[in-house]
Parts: sequence; structure tokens; C-alpha cells
Amino acid sequence: MTEALREEQRKEVFRALVELQDGGCAAEQSRIWVAAQFCINVREMQEVEREGITKQWPPL
Repeated sequence: MTEALREEQRKEVFRALVELQDGGCAAEQSRIWVAAQFCINVREMQEVEREGITKQWPPL
């Protein structure tokens, strides 16, 4: 689960996701790519995404 990732790592995952989406990548595709890049599954990626939005992590 995402609890296994330190907050710093989760923020890196979130930043990568937002940067891809801001660059024009579709949301679902960006989740798949970032999950693969950080060796997490898509469900964990979605958890990090929700946490980042809720906590307004940069680059929001």
C-alpha cells in the first residue's frame, strides 16, 4: 500500500503525475506510466493522487 512509501516519495509520484497531465497526457495514461515508473500499482497511484489533491501538494 501507499503507506509503504514515505511522504517524500508520494510527493515525487504526485509531482510526476501532475507534470504529465499538465503536459497534455490523458489522466488514465499518466497514471499507468507513473505507476510503472515508481513500481507501484494503479490503485496505489490513485491513492497518492487523492492524497496529493486533498493536501494540495505542489505543483498544485
